[in-house]
Amino acid sequence: MSDLFQAPDYYNLDDLLTQEHIMIRDATREWVKRSISPIIEESCQKAVFPKHIIPELASIGAFGPYIPLEYGGAGLDQISYGLIMQELERGDSGIRSTASVQSSLVMYPIYKYGNELQRKKYLPKLASGEKIGCFGLTEPNYGSNPSDMETHFKEMDDHYVLNGAKMWISNAPFADLAIVWAKNEKGRIHGLIVERGMEGFSTPETHNKWSLRASATGELVFDNVKVPKENLLPNKSGLTAPLGCLDSARFGIAWGAIGAAMDCYDTALRYAKERIQFDKPIGAFQLQQKKLAEMITEITKAQLLTYRLGQLRNQNQATSPQISMAKRNNVDMAMTVAKEARQMLGGMGITGEYPIMRHMMNLESVVTYEGTHDIHLLITGLDITGLNAFK
Repeated sequence: MSDLFQAPDYYNLDDLLTQEHIMIRDATREWVKRSISPIIEESCQKAVFPKHIIPELASIGAFGPYIPLEYGGAGLDQISYGLIMQELERGDSGIRSTASVQSSLVMYPIYKYGNELQRKKYLPKLASGEKIGCFGLTEPNYGSNPSDMETHFKEMDDHYVLNGAKMWISNAPFADLAIVWAKNEKGRIHGLIVERGMEGFSTPETHNKWSLRASATGELVFDNVKVPKENLLPNKSGLTAPLGCLDSARFGIAWGAIGAAMDCYDTALRYAKERIQFDKPIGAFQLQQKKLAEMITEITKAQLLTYRLGQLRNQNQATSPQISMAKRNNVDMAMTVAKEARQMLGGMGITGEYPIMRHMMNLESVVTYEGTHDIHLLITGLDITGLNAFK
């Protein structure tokens, strides 16, 4: 089916955006209609990431849009980044994942925690899509509790020796480099840039996923990998370093989830106007109008939440708990919208003729990665009570 998407803007939020914001968003939207919509259903059915789009993602500024121009980025603000993620996830969560990992989990730590040599060596090639990166934090035994990670490295004369494993890593099967978080001999967490081709480094792919099928997921396995000392990120260590990356990624997800919800709502609205039952469009029935009214209400609330969060990010005032709230709320909202939209389409809702079931399955991963729904609730709880429920 042709992509007839029209974005809902019930509270005239476009009036709050700059002309540059609108231009960036609309360019991304048109690219998704042109390059993603025609291929995404087949990519998901075949569980294949469409690698040919990587240069195109780079050309629309989806890789590190807020990274300064001198390092190959576009030098855009945080709202621009959010709008790009929104439009990409409207196309597919897996496509947004590829871009947000590259931006927030690979380029961001190199820019923030790396030195000038590292920035100049890696960032321009990452921005252009010549190199693709991934982010290694989650482990087989430690997901929500990364502070107990087992991956570790020892210092030798001119290098480090890295051992351990990471899993559920987006982009891993084809990534050229990985930002890997590991403990030194004193138990301090550091970031290391591990490059494909280093002996003992492998990236087996994860198969048989029901979710994010158009995204490549894998493991990172380190068997006595020799990492040059110049590949250590020198400017920040401890768990707050990877968590700072996750703040940026979660911010992008909060926007992206709105895109998935918008696509489901728009599909359901159009279907409700066209599908005739009992001699009239199903949109004329009260229960269907209730569903649509609740969808647009929740989407609008999420739009307002992320716009304000974007303002705070631009002012370097957004807190980690504020970002957690937006990520948790917006993904949960998108899951509810997708479920209701699927029901409105009846049996057609489960087919690849429409995007809703694909969004539903993708969101089952989005609600878990970058902090689960329950963990984000506890982050908010800790912030408002000062009482730690994690331990």
